[in-house]
Amino acid sequence: MTYTAEAPNTSKGASNGIWAAQVLGAALFIMSGAMKLFTPIPDLAAIMPWAGEYSVGFVRFIGVVDLAGGLGLILPSLTRIMPRLTVIAAACCVLLQVLAIGFHSMRGEFEVLPMNAVYIALALIVLWGRGSKLPILPRG
Repeated sequence: MTYTAEAPNTSKGASNGIWAAQVLGAALFIMSGAMKLFTPIPDLAAIMPWAGEYSVGFVRFIGVVDLAGGLGLILPSLTRIMPRLTVIAAACCVLLQVLAIGFHSMRGEFEVLPMNAVYIALALIVLWGRGSKLPILPRG
């Protein structure tokens, strides 16, 4: 795919909307990852019961994955260093949330599914926006 600075006939609103999805998605994934990485497990288990039922290593690993996803949604586009990585990160974030929906559904934790849907929606906007609508031009 050829990267362009601005697709023809693309509104400023589309650009702003995609950036908003990137920033909000990145913030949500980074906050989720930081919480899973740095919150003591008993405190985290009070918020997320599953965190007290699995190994500390598993919980922290999921935190790293969330953090990496969040950084991937924003940093490559923002720095214009390998901006295609934003598209890959968005696809991985969608996959992560699909797996999370399965995980929470099996546990009967249906109350968290709307938030998973928000994460998926934001990642899909970034995937579409940076994958085809308004790809970011790599640094010269």
